[in-house]
Amino acid sequence: MNNYRPAMGLTPAVKVILIINVLIFLFVNFAGGRGGADYVQVLGLHLPQSEYFHAYQYLTHMFTHEGLSHLFFNMFAVFMFGRILESVWGTKRFVLYYLVTGLGAAVLHSLVSWYGYHNIVEQFEAFRNAPDAGALADFVRAHYGDIKVGVPVANGTYAIDAQKFIDAWISDPNLQGAVDVANEMFQGTMQRALDTTTIGASGAVFGILLAFGMLFPNTELFIMFVPIPIKAKYFVLGYGALELFLGIQNSVGDNVAHFAHLGGMLFGFFLILYWRKHSKRFY
Repeated sequence: MNNYRPAMGLTPAVKVILIINVLIFLFVNFAGGRGGADYVQVLGLHLPQSEYFHAYQYLTHMFTHEGLSHLFFNMFAVFMFGRILESVWGTKRFVLYYLVTGLGAAVLHSLVSWYGYHNIVEQFEAFRNAPDAGALADFVRAHYGDIKVGVPVANGTYAIDAQKFIDAWISDPNLQGAVDVANEMFQGTMQRALDTTTIGASGAVFGILLAFGMLFPNTELFIMFVPIPIKAKYFVLGYGALELFLGIQNSVGDNVAHFAHLGGMLFGFFLILYWRKHSKRFY
């Protein structure tokens, strides 16, 4: 199916999704901090090993945004593409698809994050068995880039002179207290991984983009800063490949949940294949 008629105005489910996201955004930004409550932490997704984890976060994180630009671009995509899918599929199927892709994104992101956390734990155990300044420098550089920036220690403060500390330890392998400080750096990094909060509808949004590309592959899209139209199928494939590359690269300072985006696309892909196989009527 290569042609479609855009839905005029808002479709029912898209309207509700927009309203919920905007209301939670206002609540988080204007009610946050009152009484010492951090609603982003409460509603955002954490690893199950975190003390802040609750099962409901798999659902609530999908409707939680803190930054205005994050909210705007996600909701703009829901508005532009979601209403088309809802007008083709119907409200019930669209809502199911939205929730499945959002939850699937959270599952894949959690698995990848758990792997990253487990990797830090293994590095810590290896360091404890053979403490070494060079190994600490490699670890800090891998997780924080420029080690002059500083790394967190277990009590929540920052070792802002990490470079000086590591240089001093290299100069004096028997530096008193060096192993204890290094252990705190590792523990602080593990705690940061556990306490990282994931929010946003991006997983479901990428699922929507995938569905649009599969249903309307030859529809030409005009992308910002790109002077020529791009067919939807190429846009989706390119965007997916970019997210995979960035996710594997895992650059220091990159706080985008790339594997959540891929999870939304992956679960959306298999759900659409399932519907095509078992539905008598599918577009």
